[in-house]
Amino acid sequence: MILLWLAAPAYGAEPGSAPIEATTAEGERVLLHPNGRWEYVNPQKAAAARKVAERYPENQGCPPGSQGGLLGFGRCILPGDKDYNRGSLHPGKR
Repeated sequence: MILLWLAAPAYGAEPGSAPIEATTAEGERVLLHPNGRWEYVNPQKAAAARKVAERYPENQGCPPGSQGGLLGFGRCILPGDKDYNRGSLHPGKR
């Protein structure tokens, strides 16, 4: 079952799903990826953009002590959230 789940994105990919090269309104060349991400074609600009993106907490993954975020998917649940460590939702096991 897990193997099928991991292989599912490969089945959903379209044959022409390679990155598309485009030009912004400012004249910068970028690559548009099928998953919605984009990046500069110029390696120096791409490296500078990565350094800026690393400063933002949403790009650093879940902070230590949080729950969730399995394999990079899902939301991070911080201590104090109503969903943090709620246990089983089964009424017979509460």
